[in-house]
Amino acid sequence: MWNLINQESEQLYKSCIKKELIVTTAESCTGGMISSAIVHINGSSKIFKSSVIVYSNEMKSKLLNISYDLIRTNGSVSKKVAFNMADKSLKLNNADLSIAVTGIAGPTGGSANKPVGLVWIAIGTKDEITTKKYQFNGNRLEVRKKTTYEALKLANKIIFKI
Repeated sequence: MWNLINQESEQLYKSCIKKELIVTTAESCTGGMISSAIVHINGSSKIFKSSVIVYSNEMKSKLLNISYDLIRTNGSVSKKVAFNMADKSLKLNNADLSIAVTGIAGPTGGSANKPVGLVWIAIGTKDEITTKKYQFNGNRLEVRKKTTYEALKLANKIIFKI
């Protein structure tokens, strides 16, 4: 899986260099793994300036200014929260592309409506925000790695359209 993550990170770097894009992330369930994958690439400071890890609802609200009502109504693992994480981080960091993830890595914390492995990924640009729901299987590390891979892969698809 790490090789696939590295391939997506390298592609992201090359595309951002070519199109002169700045990337930011807002991470919950990955805890900085996406940012780490990006900065693993030599020269990443040309495309990557900042990240925010907002693991708790309190920090999602405090650092990204996402309302407690929105989080309480929809849950922290939801399309609306992922959308807002991408939108707010894009603006906070004055970036061209944001990658936001929120999910339940497990092995606990899931429910019938929101099982372990449920992840929302949002990719934001100045023109639109794309959200996508995933249901991953595996242990906690596997869910986090799969989320990282799919987030980078989705970001690359969005960059291709810019």
